[in-house]
Amino acid sequence: MATVTHLVTPPESSRAYRPRAAAKTSEALQEKKSVYVNYDRGEHEVSVRVSGFRKADIARRYRVRVENDRFQKDWSVTEVAERLVALNRWEEVDGVLNSWELSRRGCIDLCVNVFNWMKNQKNYCARNDIYNTMIRLHARCNRVDQARGLFFEMQKWSCKPDAETYNALINAHGRAGQWRWAMNLMDDMLRAAIAPSRTTYNNLINACGSSGNWREALEVCKKMTDNGVGPDLVTHNIVLSAYKSGRQYSKALSYFELMKGAKVRPDTTTFNIIIYCLSKLGETSQALDVFNSMRDKKRAECRPDVVTFTSIMHLYSVRGEVESCRAVFEAMVAEGLRPNIVSYNALMGAYAVHGMSENALSVFQEIKRNGMVPDVVSYTCLLNSYGRSGQPGKAKEVFLMMRKERRKPNVVTYNALIDAYGSNGLLPEAVGVFRQMEQDGFKPNVVSVCTLLAACSRSGKKVNVETVLSAAEARGIKLNTAAYNSAIGSFINGAELEKAVALYQTMSRKKVKADSVTFTVLISGSCRMSKYSEAVSYLKDMEELGVPMTKEVYSSVLCAYSKQASGQVTEAESIFKQMKMDGCKPDVIAYTSMLHAYNASEKWEKACELFLEMEDNGVEPDSIACSALMRAFNKGGQASNVFILMDLMREKEVPFTGAVFFEIFSACNTLQEWKRAIDLIQMMEPYLPSLSIGLTNQMLHLFGKSGKVEAMMKLFYKIIASGVGINLKTYAVLLEHLLAVGNWRKYIEVLEWMNDGGIQPSTQMYRDIISFGERSAGIEFEPLIRQKLASLRNKGVGNLSKAH
Repeated sequence: MATVTHLVTPPESSRAYRPRAAAKTSEALQEKKSVYVNYDRGEHEVSVRVSGFRKADIARRYRVRVENDRFQKDWSVTEVAERLVALNRWEEVDGVLNSWELSRRGCIDLCVNVFNWMKNQKNYCARNDIYNTMIRLHARCNRVDQARGLFFEMQKWSCKPDAETYNALINAHGRAGQWRWAMNLMDDMLRAAIAPSRTTYNNLINACGSSGNWREALEVCKKMTDNGVGPDLVTHNIVLSAYKSGRQYSKALSYFELMKGAKVRPDTTTFNIIIYCLSKLGETSQALDVFNSMRDKKRAECRPDVVTFTSIMHLYSVRGEVESCRAVFEAMVAEGLRPNIVSYNALMGAYAVHGMSENALSVFQEIKRNGMVPDVVSYTCLLNSYGRSGQPGKAKEVFLMMRKERRKPNVVTYNALIDAYGSNGLLPEAVGVFRQMEQDGFKPNVVSVCTLLAACSRSGKKVNVETVLSAAEARGIKLNTAAYNSAIGSFINGAELEKAVALYQTMSRKKVKADSVTFTVLISGSCRMSKYSEAVSYLKDMEELGVPMTKEVYSSVLCAYSKQASGQVTEAESIFKQMKMDGCKPDVIAYTSMLHAYNASEKWEKACELFLEMEDNGVEPDSIACSALMRAFNKGGQASNVFILMDLMREKEVPFTGAVFFEIFSACNTLQEWKRAIDLIQMMEPYLPSLSIGLTNQMLHLFGKSGKVEAMMKLFYKIIASGVGINLKTYAVLLEHLLAVGNWRKYIEVLEWMNDGGIQPSTQMYRDIISFGERSAGIEFEPLIRQKLASLRNKGVGNLSKAH
């Protein structure tokens, strides 16, 4: 633990108390370091002590003013500061004041009290350096009005503002984002014939740049050089920061190249800005190169600091590389740097995005263990981690804990809680948080609306999206592209394509530019509603608006072409080729869409060639791609390749689906591989609950049609054991194939199962067995069949009489 006590200039040093020798002044204000180490407790304390002017330092003719006052104490400056800091808020400071200026400690309230006490003393004399210090202190605490008040007050005390005064006040307004005030102060300074210094220009450039007004910042920089004040490294860093604040990342990189050309040696701050800009431009590899060059102990001129490591952590977080993010955090600690709250929040944010709530909670607890106080971002990250991990209840607990510990939530916190409920299908609770947000005095923003619209989309129910849109309009929230995309997606998920298209047209009328996400949602939604020609027509809109094609758009268009008639395969091939030429590497969805297109046009060989290309390009096939290729093999007379692909799926641990099993059964049927088919029944047992009833009926029919009734019944028993619901069609398949092989006893047994299961056999089922008994069962079995049917009639089967 290290604490630093630094105090300067007591009131005795004012104009009323001037030492006779400059040497005494220097000695009185000299800083003396003191070190205390407790090895048992592991504590290390460093303090800097300042004596100030003591009674012995005061000229004898002035000493009489304080010598006979029994309340005056001959304390050092450091002693006074320690006594003041030890006071409770409700205690008076006058009883211990024999010194002033605690700004280095940052105790602004005490500083104000001391300053007010000074002004009430009979020996007080106003001085510029005191006012300048107080203005700087208010600037650090974003108290602009108080800083401005001191500026006018000092003039009432006949203190003429100097360059340092204007510098402090410009800095104060710059910190508060009031760049126009800062510009006006510069004009006042020039009218007062006070020459601006390099610090003045730097403060003014920073005031403009930090508000995102990079053009004004460059104008000030130009005036600076025109007036003969040359920029230094601080100036260059401020210009870079102005570009960063104005989101002009490419310009920042170009300016950095000019700096290198002018042989300006960058520092750690420069590189931190460059890493940030490279990350925002997606040039992550270059950002990592800069970071690694800074860590190179042999060649690096600037070592990375906490900000550098935190920027790299954020970079990995955006890329979804959580482990790398943690590794950078640990490397920062290993290099002796102490993480700040921003570093911890970056790590928590990486965990939160992936729903790793336990890890996020561990970091949150680590913050507290290290003596730091979690801020609103820390709580929001923890809340978000619970929301993303499907624990909205715990997310609400974090929100309540935040209030209990008097940490005021912000709009981002409320949005995270809305998302926590909405992403888990709890739409009423999400709407409740939205209303609570307004009741608590927070104005919802466009992100709040987007989050609520996304909640509507995830709820799985038909929700009146227009209500949310109307609420946003009533609150004056101007919808952006992301909000419209969420609303369009909500309409499509509710099978309301017409409303989605109408909202897209509204978007165009209101001059809100659609992006690639808008068209991806519209194209895929149109495909889902079998509106394939409408889906393809959006390509023309994209071209007119100049919206670049993305991998997702290409895949959606390919899907639209693959679902249409075989004549569209040429267009699909053209889009697929264009996708490659544009540098969009086809993914598994694009390849699967092309496989479907080739299957629809019966181009089996091309489908097989495409699959080989897919493997060569390192694209791992999924279940849908494998089932599409198996279909191509079966239809193209290469059924044996289905088994090869099946083995490949096992090797790569690609999950089997119903469509895959059906194609494998079809191959078994084509090649008469019944042993393999029977073995497959055992293999597919774990997958049965996920298969559709239509698919299981098809597989039962496949066995029955091939005369493998025993295998058919075995599969039926497995289906029953898995708990999958069966319908009348399932029994009809069984009865049809049982009767085809003459197994009338099993036929009647199945009828009994139907009766016991509450499924009423059809009239035709009874007619078929009676007809079979009369035609094929023979004289000895026909009466027995009638007797069995009579027994069923006694159990309440009324359709038997209709059959007669």
